[in-house]
Amino acid sequence: MAPAADREGYWGPPTSTLEWCEENYALCLFSVHSIQFKISAFRFCFTGNTVSNLIFILPPVYGAIQTYKDGLEKRYLAAYLCLTAVGLGSWCFHMTLKYEMQLLDELPMIYSCCVFVYCLYECFKYKNTVNYPLLFLLITYSFVVSIVYLNLKEPVFHQIMYGTLVSIIVLRSVYIVLWVYPWLRGLGYTSLTVFLMGFFLWNVDNIFCDKLRALREKMPPVVGAVTQFHAWWHILTGLGSYLHILL
Repeated sequence: MAPAADREGYWGPPTSTLEWCEENYALCLFSVHSIQFKISAFRFCFTGNTVSNLIFILPPVYGAIQTYKDGLEKRYLAAYLCLTAVGLGSWCFHMTLKYEMQLLDELPMIYSCCVFVYCLYECFKYKNTVNYPLLFLLITYSFVVSIVYLNLKEPVFHQIMYGTLVSIIVLRSVYIVLWVYPWLRGLGYTSLTVFLMGFFLWNVDNIFCDKLRALREKMPPVVGAVTQFHAWWHILTGLGSYLHILL
């Protein structure tokens, strides 16, 4: 659970099964309104991890628009929209710290990776056809993971299932840039490096959370914000995922 010093914002006490290192509801907006001469006020609070999700939302929306304008296959449009869904879900999760919003963050991560896998295994096609066996396999995977996770409620299970998909994506991408399209190595390695940097900082944030919190208390707020490594995880993995769709 979060330390007692963490604020209770407009959304109430956290109910999520995960607590990240950043102080809960670190940013607040105040609202005052009048209804029939009765004045009420509330404190609308969220975290810096919330705002960092814009990298998951704005570039993919632009990519989806360009994909539609260029008349590319619908699977690429689905990839951009799924990445946007991850950003919106993560925004809601970090803003509210509610279990329902946590699911809105984590389950789309599984679904979007399944779309990425489908795109990677369909990138050699000359015609816009549907690979029904692969589609059925990925939908089944998503369905089974969702059902098990909803009943198990164990974040480690989700992380393993997500990591499995990411491993498939990485291996397939390395194969493509090494043996099929070597002129794409720059873009492929850049997207992979950026993503792995985000994964590294995510682990640092989890392992050294207490030390990072103590360090931020001694720093000016602006400087301390730079040590919000979970926010950097959002920024780097969001950028890496966007570059990967371009690949």
